Amino acid sequence: MPTEISRRTLVELIGRLAGAATAYSALNMAGLLDTPTAHAAPPALPPGSGTGKRVAILGAGIAGLTAAYCLGKAGYQCTVLEARARSGGRVWTIRGGDQIVETDATQRVEWATDRDLYFNAGAARLSSHHQGILGYCREFGVPLELFVNDNRAALVQFDDQFDAKPQTARRLQADLRGAIAALAAKSVPHDERLRTVLRIFGDLSGDMSYAGSTRAGFAADDLPGGGPQRGRRQPPLPLDEIAGPSSVKMALALCFTELWQQSPTMLQPVGGMDAIVRPFDRAVGGVIRHNEEVVQIDRVGDGARIVSLDRSTGRRNTLDADFVICTIPLSVLEHIPADFSPAVSHAIKVGAKLYFPAVKVAFEAPRRWWELDQQIYGGISWTGRDITQIWYPSHGFHGGKGALVGAYIWNHDPARRFTAMTPAERHAAAISDGERLHPGYEKLVGPAASVAWAKIPYSLGAWIEWETVPGRRQSEYPTLLAGDGPFYFAGEHMSYVTSWQEGAVQSAHYTVAQIAERVAKGRP
Repeated sequence: MPTEISRRTLVELIGRLAGAATAYSALNMAGLLDTPTAHAAPPALPPGSGTGKRVAILGAGIAGLTAAYCLGKAGYQCTVLEARARSGGRVWTIRGGDQIVETDATQRVEWATDRDLYFNAGAARLSSHHQGILGYCREFGVPLELFVNDNRAALVQFDDQFDAKPQTARRLQADLRGAIAALAAKSVPHDERLRTVLRIFGDLSGDMSYAGSTRAGFAADDLPGGGPQRGRRQPPLPLDEIAGPSSVKMALALCFTELWQQSPTMLQPVGGMDAIVRPFDRAVGGVIRHNEEVVQIDRVGDGARIVSLDRSTGRRNTLDADFVICTIPLSVLEHIPADFSPAVSHAIKVGAKLYFPAVKVAFEAPRRWWELDQQIYGGISWTGRDITQIWYPSHGFHGGKGALVGAYIWNHDPARRFTAMTPAERHAAAISDGERLHPGYEKLVGPAASVAWAKIPYSLGAWIEWETVPGRRQSEYPTLLAGDGPFYFAGEHMSYVTSWQEGAVQSAHYTVAQIAERVAKGRP
């Protein structure tokens, strides 16, 4: 038996089943794509080293805020232009009473204003490997709590396996391991040490067969209890059913949280992901100009001039700077007239086509039925239906109401289908798919809110996927990374940690270091 599955084999298996784009989505989300070692600490800039230098920072997302904070401490005169009325960019926590504006629709979130009722529409978890963003949480005193990324009580459901009935991750994990261990034991009949390892690994019987395990759980109507109530073990699921038509997708669901960027410990800020944005806002002071939409980017001598539109007054403003750090997503930047070099302009146009149209749908639930009825405390259920995942909240346990993420779609074709729908259609489709996991789902959930990132102004996509088209990372990415005269680029798209806040932080650190080195050498 092979001892491991190679990355290439996994890409090919997922790609064969769902297409190349989905394969790269899954591996990017899992942290399996090539990720060079990152230096988490911000660059050490001498105090006052940037005095007299003006920097225009385009965008107040995590990259823009990080750059402004680092440069400001070194004396640089920073101005941050942000088209939205808020900072954070794709770090966006939605609560009752908020509005979700898309290019063709507006939703008002009809949820109660309860502290535990919120929805992280974009970034929603922090990996313990991401010491850049966690370092700022530590520095700013942002309280963190556990994010339950893995819950063996959560469900896995595919229409073409087990008669479309959901199975607990616990049962699938235990029965798959037991079956594999039993098969492996037959190939090493004389190696007692290895057989002992396999017996423990798979919870095998004395004859090295697998006949079920308490690790798989007990029958719902016969749990261990007091007195003579011993509990009834569930019979093992047949291996040929586990290895059914959707076995590759099922394997990804079962191993997902063992992968580098998804493995415990995962974290989240207490009260919503925007708890990271607020102290950044305070730390950079009054340098952020909200509701300032960048409409033109020009060169002026060795420097630059930014033309922006004040969305509150309709007035146009100009800002001259020695350097510009542009954190605007390439999907948006390609539509802004800019005096970039032909090579950079081409790289932007290419990158703009590589953004993923992720969709999230969330519901307010009048009672926390997943805890009360199914003992699911946080974690993620998986399905082969379009909604892909259901997330149960990792906070507010044993509270009253709860906010449930009823769809997190990061497969290309389902994401495009949901993006094309109206919000009401999305919500109905998410309920229909959720019914496969939780019968009676429509009566279990209340008002919905959804975000189709391809339709969110000033984002027009959830994250970039350079590897979707082979060669783009090797061709266009280095062009942007090198900068263009006074222009530098930052954001998750300018990192090898795309789709994560860590990528935004590390890209900002890299760009800040580029500018600081240039200033130190006395170059304009």
